[in-house]
Amino acid sequence: MHEGNVVSLELPKTVELVVTDTAPGIKGATATNQLKEAVLETGLKTRVPPFIAVGELIRISTEDGSYLSRAKE
Repeated sequence: MHEGNVVSLELPKTVELVVTDTAPGIKGATATNQLKEAVLETGLKTRVPPFIAVGELIRISTEDGSYLSRAKE
């Protein structure tokens, strides 16, 4: 901050968000490396692996909004 104005803002490389909506996983889909759409608690829509379910905490890249991994609680 300089004289009350923001000069620079640095975001973390990742954030952890909860999945609020996504389709149920398809049995056997993990072998095909397919992704499905998920809506996160902030409203962000991203693609996640089929084993991710509603209510899970996941790690997202702030650079492009992509799924990185399940978050450890």
